[in-house]
Amino acid sequence: MENTALSKQTDREHPVDTLPAESLNYRQTMGRFATGVTVLTVQTGDGETVAMTANALTSVSLDPLLLLVCVGKQATIAPHIQEAESFAFSFLNEDQEELSSYFAGIWHEETPPPPFTFVEWGQNVLIEGSIAGIACEMVQIVEGGDHWIVIGRATALHRPEHPGKPLIFYNGLYRQLKELKDAFGSD
Repeated sequence: MENTALSKQTDREHPVDTLPAESLNYRQTMGRFATGVTVLTVQTGDGETVAMTANALTSVSLDPLLLLVCVGKQATIAPHIQEAESFAFSFLNEDQEELSSYFAGIWHEETPPPPFTFVEWGQNVLIEGSIAGIACEMVQIVEGGDHWIVIGRATALHRPEHPGKPLIFYNGLYRQLKELKDAFGSD
């Protein structure tokens, strides 16, 4: 059977607008990819929790269970993640927008931090009220330009029965998820 998507003619009357491949255009273009919002946490050798908002989180493999996150080399968490044996992610719900801003480092210092609680979770912590969580053991750190690509193997999963809705980040703004229809046709 022929793949009809590959057999269609190119529309030469309406060429695709192309922007220069430079940093600002790239950042704004990537902003058009909607993501969930997580908080990456790592425990220091002193038992302190260091955290960072992360939306560059990707599932890599189901066998073994691998994921990756990108951490800016200049981020406060960067030296701690390089020394860590494990780390964790808390997937934020739509009511935790302030936590995302706080852990992204864009919180106004004169304003008290938003209320939150870290809950002990094995060797890691989870943010109370998050819609899901993944604890990982460190597998590898790879250089990726101005970021470290951190690869972890999932060792524990948290998925509450009634999680609420996720916090979404799109085009530089926080958004809420709107249900359209069930993609799998079930009730």
